[in-house]
This record gives sequence, structure tokens and C-alpha cells, in this order.
Amino acid sequence: MASRARSLFAAAAVVAAVALGGGVAGADPAVAAPGPSDVPLPGAATDLPGADDPSCIPSPRHPDPVVLVHGTWSNARATWSTLAPELQAQGYCAFALNYGQPALLEPDNLLRLWGGADIRDSAKQLATFVDAVRERTGAAKVDIVGHSQGGTMARQYLKFEGGADLLDPARNKVDTLVTLGATNHGTTYNEKQLLGKVAELFGFPVQDAAAVAVGPSAVQQMVGSPFLDVLNAGGDTVPGITYTVVASRDDTVSTPPENTFLQAGPGAAVSNLWVQDTCPGARVDHTGLTSKPAAVALVLRGLDPSSVVDPATACSDPE
Repeated sequence: MASRARSLFAAAAVVAAVALGGGVAGADPAVAAPGPSDVPLPGAATDLPGADDPSCIPSPRHPDPVVLVHGTWSNARATWSTLAPELQAQGYCAFALNYGQPALLEPDNLLRLWGGADIRDSAKQLATFVDAVRERTGAAKVDIVGHSQGGTMARQYLKFEGGADLLDPARNKVDTLVTLGATNHGTTYNEKQLLGKVAELFGFPVQDAAAVAVGPSAVQQMVGSPFLDVLNAGGDTVPGITYTVVASRDDTVSTPPENTFLQAGPGAAVSNLWVQDTCPGARVDHTGLTSKPAAVALVLRGLDPSSVVDPATACSDPE
């Protein structure tokens, strides 16, 4: 027992060192007549300024509500404290959820952190949240912005949990997906995954122990994981979705950073963007993808192609 406990603790330490920050079902049309309500949406982050305003009705200019999806071992408030108020200022209705926390009394998870649960289960939570947003606002579709695991989990939702309809893309529940440093094709955790593989060669069950210690999502995002093999089988995209994929050359969590880029399949449009192509020399780490002016400007353009990226503003960073 003591030996097993030491193994779990060691695995948790290894994984914690690399924290990430962080059949398709048919889609029914949204309810046409929303009703204002003070009842929080299921999983809503009610402590995030700029998001989850129960009275917000999408405008003709921005008819799709924006759903914000944080990454592994993070939460909505920590991730979107910059972007949510900016979206509100730009006239969007923004909604954010906290997801993926194992049950409070779950004995097989030591830390109980948001975003640590099985990504497939988290995608089901996102499906429930999106449906609630559509019902609340009367919008037929939403846009999604996902950071790190949030982008990858959103793709799981599109492909397997009703976010998109392969037979009739007009019935998709999502119009646009913007991902920021998403682990779309896996991460090596800045080569720390290699250390884990070496440890396993000597009989130390790093992946199994880490999944027990902090939840399976970190293991599912490793390069070559069975989860990613299934997610990416048959292509990176689904028809009818516009994808904007943002990466930073300074990202040392979702690595190599170009693993985030997607290849467009039939009926989908993909823009793969380096922050540094817009702002040469910009220093934007994994977390900065949610808050640095250059990254925020690319999010706004991804949501609205008519949005102009002003280098004088986007490439200035007071910090």
C-alpha cells in the first residue's frame, strides 16, 4: 500500500509539473422565443465578469452567443477574465462554464481539479451547456472559443455529442470554433512525456498512476493517445464549421505548438494562425493566449471576419 501511494504521488508530481493551464447525433433547431431567467445555466461560471448575463439577447451584428471553454486544471474565471469583458464590450453575449470536475467524494481522484475528468464526459457537459445557452437566448447556433483542452474537447463535442450533424450541416449547433493552443494532435508536455516513457520502460506505470491521481484528461492529451486516435480518425474537421486555430511559438505546454493546427476536410474552413505572424516578436506563452492583446485580436477576427486587427493596438503589450 505504501509503495502504491508513493507511485501515485510521484505520478501526480510529474503530471502537475506540466499542467495545461490546462456517429454524430442530429441537432434540433433552437427554441425561437427565449425567456429571461435568473436561474444559472447548468455549469455556468457565475463569478466571471462579462459572461453569463441572463438578460443578454444576441444582437443582429453578433447573432451567435459565444461559449468559452477553459483548459485542464483551470476554470472559467482564471482563463477568461480578459476575454469575457472584451466580448461584452464588443456586443457579444458570452457564456462560460466550469466542467470536468470529478465528484466531490470520488475516491479515485486526489486533487479534484476542473478539467481533469475524462474528455468524453466533459464533452457531454458542454453539450448540455450549449443547449441551455441556445434555449436561453433563442439562438440557432453558438460560437465556441476553447483554450488548450477546451478546444480539443469542443471538437469531441462536435464529432460525437451532437454539436454537428454530418448528414445536414445546416443543422449544426455550432458555427465557428476558435481554439487557442489546443492539444488537437497531442502534446509532449515540453518533452516531459518522454521522461514518462523512459520511466515506464523501467516498470513505473506513469500514465495509469497519473490518470488515477489527477484525472484522465492529461493522459488523453498526450501525443499518440488512444483518445486522440479516435478523435482525429477520418479527418480533423466536420462539415459546416469555420475553424480558427491560434498558436504561439512560445507555448511550452501544448508542444510542439504546431501540433495544434488542423487540416480542413470537406465542407469546413480552417485558418491556422501563429500569433507571431500578426505581431512579430510577441512573447505569448500558453496562458497568454487567453489574454495578450495579439491573441485577443485574433479571437475577435475568428469570431467576426470583418474585425480589423490593428497592429498598433494588438502588438502593444503593457506588461
